This record gives sequence, structure tokens and C-alpha cells, in this order.
Amino acid sequence: MSAHAPVEEIGERPLLPPGTTFHDITEDVSRITENPAPRGWWILFMLALGLAGLLGAALTYLLTVGVGSWGNNSPVAWAWDITNFVWWIGIGHAGTLISAILFLFRQKWRTSINRFAEAMTIFAVMCAGIFPGIHTGRPWFDYYMFPLPNQMEMWPNFKSPLMWDIFAVSTYFTVSALFWFTGLIPDFATLRDRAKNPIRKWVYGFLALGWRGSNRHWRNYERAYLILAAISTPLVLSVHSIVSFDFATSVLPGWHTTIFPPYFVAGAVFSGFAMVLTLLLITRSVFGMHNLVTMKHLELMNKFMLATGTLVGYAYAMEFFIAWYSGNPYEWHVFRYNRLAGPWEGDNAGPLWWAYWAMISCNVLVPQLFWSKRMRTSIPVMFVASILINIGMWFERFVIIATSLHRDFLPSSWGYFSPTMIDIALYLGTFGLFFTLFLLFIRWIPMIAIAEVKGVLPQADPHYAPPPGSSSGGTDSVAPQGGAEVSHA
Repeated sequence: MSAHAPVEEIGERPLLPPGTTFHDITEDVSRITENPAPRGWWILFMLALGLAGLLGAALTYLLTVGVGSWGNNSPVAWAWDITNFVWWIGIGHAGTLISAILFLFRQKWRTSINRFAEAMTIFAVMCAGIFPGIHTGRPWFDYYMFPLPNQMEMWPNFKSPLMWDIFAVSTYFTVSALFWFTGLIPDFATLRDRAKNPIRKWVYGFLALGWRGSNRHWRNYERAYLILAAISTPLVLSVHSIVSFDFATSVLPGWHTTIFPPYFVAGAVFSGFAMVLTLLLITRSVFGMHNLVTMKHLELMNKFMLATGTLVGYAYAMEFFIAWYSGNPYEWHVFRYNRLAGPWEGDNAGPLWWAYWAMISCNVLVPQLFWSKRMRTSIPVMFVASILINIGMWFERFVIIATSLHRDFLPSSWGYFSPTMIDIALYLGTFGLFFTLFLLFIRWIPMIAIAEVKGVLPQADPHYAPPPGSSSGGTDSVAPQGGAEVSHA
């Protein structure tokens, strides 16, 4: 992203309040990592740490007793384990979308939220990675899934979609972590130069990799950032497409459909934006970041959720059309009776109809509020809507898995799924892991990209001349992203 551009505006309003200086941005972001953590942070951290401990206890019990402690049964062999895996992977998609794709399209409004979303991506993928590892029943043999020589002389079955998951998710995590860390280097240097504690100075100096803000440093930085963005972009489309192949390559009614790859990608971006918005609203309010994350940023995120929510609703409709048009009675039965039909259908209705209607209500109806500008700019409305959307997207994954499995081809094989306490503890525990990492992130690492936000200010333009009688931008000498080092003294 080049800093040599005029002030970035979308519509009639600038992204940042007029008069914002480089010094203001540095102070507003750095003070969160430098000041003592508020009491509320400690309360939330202890709660999150407690849930993370619950995850450890549940995993220990699961490894001791086995996956029979889950509610999985015949015919519902996959249940909350794969539901939670797909849900967490979806949560992680918004970060790469905001960082990579919007960066390539030069959408400058991403600069206030990309760091936040990138961190959320990494933590969500870490939570997702737990479930493929434990759902096999013998996780101590998981190294057989990698093409490594072993004493059993076993080689992975590369025709298995679960093997594709291993490589797709690990690649996604690696590239996302590199992209995130690369963007942090200039900001680590800022914290290093401001640090008064020698230990903090050494740690941030080590992470800054010797950054001095020279012209050569900026050139190499921008080249690396662009390359990683280009690599990350196809991953946004490929990773959840490959996750959808877990289902689409089977012959099971409700799963065997070609619409799954784009449908899953749209749903992943939808749920990811909702989670980013939920956490962003809370953090923005607690730490007073209203000048850096403005209503314009929030409104644009709501527009993205409206667009992706509409795509998801279209995919739901197309699923029904394909099931009807195919003439396959089993396929039609899954959609007509296992999902759509409610108590008004009598005994024909599946016992999980309520999950389908919860999904429709949260994912299709709730985003329609954002057609109204008044709703798009209402903090309470967008906060509640973002939570409901995440609930709805979890139900979507549950509906895809459970309602396609619980009624097998023969009525004598029909069953029902009910989660056990271990299912619930594992799911809640992943929230503990996620929020523990997230709270540590906002405590010690700049949650907003200082260097990138400076690039949308008019002072970043080398031809900028401050109005008569105004300050030139404070006393911050850290250069905005792009070009040569600029001193604003």
C-alpha cells in the first residue's frame, strides 16, 4: 500500500476525523500496550483462562475414555466435532479477506480493522485444528496423516478429503501467521523505540528484526507484504472449498452437491465478519478507539455482511431447487421433511426441524435489517445482529451434518443426536482458548496497524502542505507505510 495518495474518502465522509495526526495515532494505539491493564481486562482474562482450563480437562477425559463420551451414534457418526471444526474455520476467513483481498483492491478502510481480524484468524484456526486431531479417536496416531516415514510403513490416503483438510488448514495457518507478523514489524519498532523498560525494549526489538524505517526497509517490507497478500488471496477461496469437499465428494443426500464450495466460502466470510464486528464493537468501546474505528468502518462491514448474507440465502434456495429438480426422492426427503417441515407436518417432520428454522431466521432474515442506513449505523442493532449471525452460522453447519445423517436410507436406521457434557465442555473450552489468546493480543500487541492507518492521512502525501496556522502532524517520526522515511517534527 503506497502512502503517497490523497486523503482517503468513501462517499462524503473521510475515514478518520479531520485533524488526526501521526502522533495521535501512535499515542492512541501504543498506550493500550504500555498502560497497566484495566480491572475489566483481568476479569475477562481470568474467565477466559478458566474456560481454557475446561478445554484441557475435557481433552484429558476424552483421551482417557475415548470418543464414546461424545453424543455421536449410529447413524450420526459426525456431530459437534466436525460442526465446530467447520464453524471455527469459517470464523477465521474474514481476517484474510480483509487483509489480503481488500489490500489488493486498495480498499484503505481496511487499515483500521485488518490487524484485529488477522489475529482473530490465527486464533480461530488454532481452535479449529483441535477437532480434526481428536475426532479420529486415536489422536496419538495423527502423525500417520502426514507423509512421514514411520514404523508401520503407512502412507496417507491422498484421495481422502480429510487429508486435504490437513494440508489446506496447515497452509492457511502458516501463510496467515506470516502475513500477520510481517505487518507487525514496523509497529514493533514503534513500541521498541517508546519502551522504557529494558526487557520490553529487548523483546520488541527482537520482534522488529532490526527495523529502522529506512527507504530500503520500506521497499523490502512492501514487496514481502504484497507477495504474501497475493499468496493469501487464493487461500480464502480454496481452504473452505476444500473443507466443503468433506461433504460434497460423498454420495449422501444433502451433501452430494456442487454448490458447496462457493456456498461454504460465502458463509465463512459472512460468519467471520460477524465475529470481527462483535469483538471490534466491545474493544472499540472499552479502549476508546472511536477516532480510529469510525462509524464509516462499521457501516462498510455491515454492508459486507448484507451482501454475503444474501449470497448465503440464495444458496439455501438453490439447494432446495437442486433437490427438487434432480428427482432424487432421498435428496428431496432430506430437504423437504428433515429440514423444512415443522410440527405442522405431523410425523413426517424430522426431529431437528427447529435447527433449520433457527438457521434461516439468523442468517437470512437478520441481515436484511442492514438495508436500512439507520440500522447499519446503530451500535446496539449491529452488535445483536452479529451475535445472532454467528449463532445462525453454527446452526448451519449443524443442520448440514446432523439432518443429513440422523435419518438413514432405511427407517429402521433412523436416530437422533443429543450432545453430552463432554461435547459442550469441548466447545466452550475452545472459546476459552480463543479469548485467552485474543486478550493477550490486545494487551501486548498493537491491535490497530499504526503504520498502515497513517497511510490514509493527507500528511502521508509527499506533496501535502498543512493549512496555514495548523500543525504538520505532531512530533511522531515513525514513517507511514510506503516509500521513504518521513519525519514529522
